Parts: sequence; C-alpha cells; structure tokens
Amino acid sequence: MLRVALEFIQPGMKVARPIYDSRGRLLLGVGTELTAAYVRRLSEMNIAAVYITDDMFEELDEVPDVVSRQNRLEAIKSVKSVYQDLEKNRRIDVNAVSKAVDNLLDEILGNRNIMINCSDIMTYDDYTFNHSVGVCILSVMAGIVLGYNHLQLKELGIGAILHDVGKIKIEKAILNKPGKLTEEEYEKIKCHAEHGFEILRRYHGISTLSAHIAFQHHERWNGEGYPRSLAGKQIHEYSRIVAVADVFDALTTERPYSKAVPVIEAMSYIKSTSNVLFEENAAEALMSNVAPYPLGSIVKLNTGHIGRVVNVSRDAPFQPVVRIMFSENYRRLFASYEIDLSKMDDLYITQLLSEKEVVELMNFS
Repeated sequence: MLRVALEFIQPGMKVARPIYDSRGRLLLGVGTELTAAYVRRLSEMNIAAVYITDDMFEELDEVPDVVSRQNRLEAIKSVKSVYQDLEKNRRIDVNAVSKAVDNLLDEILGNRNIMINCSDIMTYDDYTFNHSVGVCILSVMAGIVLGYNHLQLKELGIGAILHDVGKIKIEKAILNKPGKLTEEEYEKIKCHAEHGFEILRRYHGISTLSAHIAFQHHERWNGEGYPRSLAGKQIHEYSRIVAVADVFDALTTERPYSKAVPVIEAMSYIKSTSNVLFEENAAEALMSNVAPYPLGSIVKLNTGHIGRVVNVSRDAPFQPVVRIMFSENYRRLFASYEIDLSKMDDLYITQLLSEKEVVELMNFS
C-alpha cells in the first residue's frame, strides 16, 4: 500500500487501509474505488491523505502495527470523551483513562520488536485526540527502551495521553486558526501547559509526576521553552520524553495548518536538536522505535534503481530490505528482486520519493 495526499489521488485508485473517524465509524473500507465524488467528500471532511493499492504494490503484506487499529481507535474515543466531559461536566473519568493506557501498554509490551511504520488516516477534526494517543504510544515505547518498570510506564502513559488537556481552556478560534498566531494569541496558547497541570493535579488517581508532564512538555533542554524556562535536569525525565514525542508526532501527522513531513526528515530534525531542545537519551530512545523508511516507502538507491521497502530491522533501520522494481532509467523490471542493504556496503538509499513522484512513476510505468 502507499500513502497518497488527497491532491494527488486519481479516480480509479483503490483504498488499501480503512479510514475511520474518532467515533470508530468506517468512512471508507479496503478495496473502495475512489471516484471524483469520493475525493471531494473526503476533502470536505478534512481528510488529508489515503492509503491506496496498485498492481505494483499488491505483493506487500499488511503493515504490522505496534498497536492494533481497534485498540488505537478505542483510546482515541477515550481521549475525546475526556475532553467532552471536562467541557460539559468539569470532570475526568480517571478509570477510563487508566484502562485505555493499560490496553495500549499491554499491547506495546507484547509487540516490543515491532517498529512504528504508519498510522491510520484521521480527519483534521480528530487531530488532537489522535495526536494524544500517538504521543502516548511513542513515549511508552521510549520508556521501555530506557528500562522503566510497569508503574513508571503507566505514569508516563497517563501523562502523555493527557499532555494537552489544558487546551480545553483555550478559545477554539485560536486553537484552530489556520494562519500565523499573533503574539497575544501565542501567549494564550502557551497557558495550556499550566491549565493542564492545574486540571490533573486535582485527581488522586493521577500521579503528580503525570500531571507534571502536562506542565513541562514544552520546556526545552536549553532553557528556551515554557512556561518556566526550565533547563536540563530541572525538567522531569517523563517530560523530556513527551517533549520529543509531542514534536515528532506533530511533524509526521497532517494538521489543519501544516502538512506532514516524511519520517526521515522528522528524525533528522530531532537528531539535529538533541542536547539543544531535547535530551539526547530521550530522543535516541524514542527514535530507536521508529522505522526511518516505513514499510512500503518508495526509495531510490545510489545506483539510480528504484524500489519499495519491504522489511526493516531494528539492528539496521537505515539499511532496510528493498524490492527493486525499476531500473535507473525508470523502466519497470520484468522481474523484481530484493536487496538487503545491511549486507551491501556499496549500496545505500539516496532519496525517498515524494507522493507526487510516486504517482508520476505509477503513471509512467
């Protein structure tokens, strides 16, 4: 399957991965043939991209998830319910949050050898809830790498999934503003960290350390964050992890005001800002769980040959197994073949093809 931005979708392409809303309702199922009308409707619903299938991609098996689609959707629904209850009833169902984190944690611990490869397509309207769950998953996986025990992972997970809860006190017009924020608006946005801490610290079922994640997830290693300009080890270690997860997930997810960037670019940014914006250990622990070239990515090698990533190893994540399908002159090979780049010193990836380039390649072939 291949992720394609809506702007590059062509009538006749078929859906390879189901699309849901945050209530778990199926919007488009696997095998649905996309028409111009479907594309218009998806655009109206603020869907940014679709996973599609094609003859040249049909051999790739379903991409494994560290967390099942159903479990992720249930967690997203729980987060959405928390926000709604806070707005209406001024309360948090701590048991529901705890259960959602337990379910995620159990599955992550059972799938610890699986790397993060892709995520479900959600509507822009569901971004906050999808983001919260994504940050939780990334943070818990980093905590496992750092050797946290079950209690620590639970505290980290609860704080991560609720890290943005203070945003319920920010005006919707500011939160959803598509353009650049004014200085005054940005100052109001920054208050969500303190709001979140004040909300969470009232609940006996939520650890003070979890509440501090909401308070500190925008602090930066060099002291240039907010709200208190903490630096280095003044920032709690849970918050250092969530700070990285928050930025990484935001960069790699479609938002109303920003397109997702390729995983390899997001990883490069995190690496370049380690020990400046982020603690190096936290950044490395998180990145060790992410496939730089997710399964299904179309890449070009230094020889000019083009292929698809079909396997990624934790031992050599930047040197995946690639199924070569095109020669250096963009001719479709009669018989594809696989190369394990970890065993080939003279071969390496030089380019990740963009969605537009892949669609052009499909048309050319």
